[in-house]
Amino acid sequence: MAGAFNIVMRIFSTLVGLLFVFMGLVWIGQGLHIGPAAIMRGFMVSNPQWALYGTILALLGVGQVIWSNTRQTRA
Repeated sequence: MAGAFNIVMRIFSTLVGLLFVFMGLVWIGQGLHIGPAAIMRGFMVSNPQWALYGTILALLGVGQVIWSNTRQTRA
């Protein structure tokens, strides 16, 4: 049972990390005014501060994906 839980949580953790990466990329695009017109509305557009926040979030997401797929499991 612990093995199945480990696999499910590893998948969930990876998906959360990928969501962070995707959200970070959207924020970077909005902050730098890059991307489709559908997401180029609102207070984040052309604000470099949001590009910085997006970079931080994307890096955290990459770290989450790496950590969740390289950590050792207990026996």
